[in-house]
Amino acid sequence: MAEGSEDSTDIEKLYVYGERLNEAEDKSQNAEDYDGIIKAAEGSVKAKQLAAQLIPKFFKYFPEFSDTALEAHFTLCEDEELAVRVQAIRGLPLFCKDTPEYLSKIVDVLGQLLVAGETVERDAVQKALMTLLRQDIKTSLTALFKHIASSEDHHHITDETTREKVLCFIRDKVFTLKAELLKPREQMERHITDLVKKSLQDVTGAEFKMFMDFLRSLSLFGQNATRERVQELVEIIEGQADLDAQFNVSDGDHIDRLISCLHMALPFFKRGASSSKFLNYLNKHILPVFDKLPEERKVDLLKNLAECSPYITPQDSRQLLPSVVQLLKKHMVRRKIEELNFTYVECLLYTFHHSAHKTPNATNSLCGYKIVTGQPSDRLGEDFSEYYKDFTERLSTIEDLARAMIKKLTQGMAEHNKAMAAAKTDQEKEIVKTQKQNSTTGLRTCNNILTMTQPLHSKSPSFIGDQKINLSWKEATKPSVPSRTAVAGQKRAAAAANGSGTHGVKKGRGAGGMQNQLVNRALEGLYRGGRSGGRGRGRGGNGRGRGYRY
Repeated sequence: MAEGSEDSTDIEKLYVYGERLNEAEDKSQNAEDYDGIIKAAEGSVKAKQLAAQLIPKFFKYFPEFSDTALEAHFTLCEDEELAVRVQAIRGLPLFCKDTPEYLSKIVDVLGQLLVAGETVERDAVQKALMTLLRQDIKTSLTALFKHIASSEDHHHITDETTREKVLCFIRDKVFTLKAELLKPREQMERHITDLVKKSLQDVTGAEFKMFMDFLRSLSLFGQNATRERVQELVEIIEGQADLDAQFNVSDGDHIDRLISCLHMALPFFKRGASSSKFLNYLNKHILPVFDKLPEERKVDLLKNLAECSPYITPQDSRQLLPSVVQLLKKHMVRRKIEELNFTYVECLLYTFHHSAHKTPNATNSLCGYKIVTGQPSDRLGEDFSEYYKDFTERLSTIEDLARAMIKKLTQGMAEHNKAMAAAKTDQEKEIVKTQKQNSTTGLRTCNNILTMTQPLHSKSPSFIGDQKINLSWKEATKPSVPSRTAVAGQKRAAAAANGSGTHGVKKGRGAGGMQNQLVNRALEGLYRGGRSGGRGRGRGGNGRGRGYRY
């Protein structure tokens, strides 16, 4: 018999099987017909397409064929013919319509099928997934997230490509439609939060930022959220920062991740969450070895510490102050010929003021100030006059250097204006524009230093405890405030955030830093400045095959 005739015969048999099943009142009595449909999945292209429609249609009537039917249908999803694959994919949600116990298994397979290269095939997969998400959001999300979270269950080891595709689908389809899909709202927001938290054991910096941005968008953690819920977000970030890990100053990855996580937590400190765990780790492990840190990370660390300082508790302030004063004394030079990093000094003075404002008498034994609170910690009976003399002499030297720098930068601004007028190309104009911006930021830094040093000459100074001082780098970004929620470095390769390079972290995690070049460039040529850079390390796929599980 010719091949075409065999094809026609197979199609005719399938139509007969389908018609008999349609007409049968007790379809379970037509097991041979359903078995014939399953076997037809190995036939011609047209037979496979028809089988892909009939297998799910009558699936619920033949539980004894469930494993065989699913295996045959999944095989059709991998067929070499695009038309067969698309038809089979479109039929997958039908398995769950009357037999919802198979929904998790079908969603799992659809998640693997997201790697499809053909647009029409990929669209079919996404539509099928959306159908199942709307049918049972909780079960579907749970199944999808198994492709993202690291799991000891070897049945759910996902290759990197599949994981990436599932993650993109969740980002583009689930997160953007959360108001429609996450119902009942509070229950489902809690469920997806728990799924996200389980997924954070092995994520890139960019992925971690994406997840945190999503959690922040939920009503559960919105502006009316309780302090406990805001603290929950900080605890998630603390977990990524590895604050329970032993610190090694040569582990640049951990330093990057720590700094980025601290910055990401800042908005939550402003909402009342505790910064104690971060500060205790910094105070115990990082600040004592500050000078050994990578040069490009020092400014990032001090900027974050400065921005955090208005929100720390008096108890944390008292513990932090000795380390801050020690760093201040190191970087507030005594002689004008010594090298100076103005940005370090600005950050440390800002942190000092806010910490001292909360626990002023702690400065008696650190700086020789005479501040009376009536507490034994005042230590008024001891002589710390040498500390006061040393500290105020350093303040005077810093003020002289800051004024000299202001004069230099102001003169330079006039030269920048002339250069801008003489610039002929866009590139030349851009260079001059950057130089002007650097000088402006440098002026802000020096003026902030003078504002903060002047009250400190008194033996009983008033410490600045408000936020009237605009830190120079924050001023430089107004009126638009960029998202500096960096990509807290995590266990996969990170993407850059906030305009800086990526920073590789342990097990391929990544971290982002913050721009801090402006002041340092402005001060180049006279005094040394810090810098910020970036580096990254990626983690490739594991080379596993595409085989589908069921």
